[in-house]
Amino acid sequence: MSAVLDPHDHAHDDHHHAPAGWRRWVYATNHKDIGTMYLTFSLIMFFVGGANAMLLRAELFQPGLQIVNPEFFNQLTTMHGLIMVFGAIMPAWVGFANWMIPLQIGASDMAFARMNNLSFWLLPAAAVLLVVSYFVPGGAPAAGWTVYAPLSTQMGPGMDLGIFALHIMGASSIMGSINIIVTVLNMRAPGMTLMKMPMFCWTWLITAYLLVAVMPVLAGAITMLLTDRHFGTAFFNAAGGGDPVMYQHIFWFFGHPEVYIIILPAFGVVSEIIPTFARKRLFGYSSMVYATASIAILSFLVWAHHMFTVGMPVTGQLFFMYATMLIAVPTGVKIFNWVATMWRGSMTFETPMLFAAGFIFVFTVGGLTGVVLAVAPVDTQLHDTYYVVAHFHYTMVAGALFALFGGTYYWIPKWTGVMYDERVAKWHFWLSMITFNITFFPQHFLGLAGMPRRYADYALQFADFNMLSSLGSFGFGLSQLLFVYCVIKCVRRQGAPVSAEVWENPNGLEWTVPSPAPHHTFETPPQVR
Repeated sequence: MSAVLDPHDHAHDDHHHAPAGWRRWVYATNHKDIGTMYLTFSLIMFFVGGANAMLLRAELFQPGLQIVNPEFFNQLTTMHGLIMVFGAIMPAWVGFANWMIPLQIGASDMAFARMNNLSFWLLPAAAVLLVVSYFVPGGAPAAGWTVYAPLSTQMGPGMDLGIFALHIMGASSIMGSINIIVTVLNMRAPGMTLMKMPMFCWTWLITAYLLVAVMPVLAGAITMLLTDRHFGTAFFNAAGGGDPVMYQHIFWFFGHPEVYIIILPAFGVVSEIIPTFARKRLFGYSSMVYATASIAILSFLVWAHHMFTVGMPVTGQLFFMYATMLIAVPTGVKIFNWVATMWRGSMTFETPMLFAAGFIFVFTVGGLTGVVLAVAPVDTQLHDTYYVVAHFHYTMVAGALFALFGGTYYWIPKWTGVMYDERVAKWHFWLSMITFNITFFPQHFLGLAGMPRRYADYALQFADFNMLSSLGSFGFGLSQLLFVYCVIKCVRRQGAPVSAEVWENPNGLEWTVPSPAPHHTFETPPQVR
């Protein structure tokens, strides 16, 4: 894709100085500033959620209760999940969308700049509610990140704070999604048809539709919880004619598309990185677009595979089993296309490419364990064991998080104007990759041996693998400090200055603007040929 830039593009730069001081951030309407705030917020929450996980793994380092009591352990488990999903991964992807979508489609900004500001500032408020819940009587929510009834209907005020936090984060997600949809559909540069858009824009457009469809479902579920708790309704109370399993149905109708909301932008980032470092065009672009759309549609048809043990009729089990197997097909198409893009390319392995290649390998492992769990009789044995924990983290951590790291290393020279420290970044990749597998691979064996998840203590036969898992997790947590070091160094402009292109012949409009990207770009839309 090539672009013709107007010679007057940079003639008016002097009229558009970025506002200085705190006002620049509090009243921010510029997509780059808002993207930066999203990414900063998600990095902070990543470490808050990570601290919870470190405490969990410290408790599980050996059998017997050492550090925390079981009630607090359950709070840690719940908060780790909620903070990582809603506070770290999702805001990080919205931050990427804010930064990159206008640059990639040649738009001057996001469609609704003030709504963009509001959708960000809702997040710190929600995060404060979540974290404060630790300090109210009865402590934080402790019903698992899925906040299943009837446990969640019996908890203290911390649960209410958690419910309000989820409502606020959901509102933020919906506003961000509407913004992305309108920006992509209405603000593309002349000549950029939908089928010429970068894959990252495609995956985010589809993700945004998913968010708009399912966030209200979660809102409905937790509102019913709230009325059960305080207003005498009995949606999920069997004694009043309700059904706790109904909560699971409603939650997972949101929860399964949510998994794809977290992973689809990762697919987009990997589809941007691999062609650049393989020095080839993406293999099968249109099949990638159709595969992404198929995954999104099928994600609405598989929710009850999380519920094979609730007493579902065999017909229901068969339907959800086959539907789940079916969703592996478009995912397989994507993996095939990435490998085909690399095939006979002149590849180099800078850090973004390492993370993309690592993503493909580890995400494939996570996908295969997902197919294992799709088989209803097998799932009946493995349900709520550490096998599920391992599967989930192979798709979410090695999926979403590795893609986030890869995307950051790929675009941070464009954001800051300097190259990151390649040596430290490679250390970050290898340490993350090795410690991640030391942490989560043994958990497959723990699950196969029958160790239930969310337990603060365990029998002696699980001790060795738990110790290994805990050691790996401490290593994984510490190696993320290298990432922070690389980012801070770039933000302080301590690195080699880079050209507009940054990489060798990259593809896309974002590589036609100077590095660092100026405060305002594409005041005159570029012409795409």
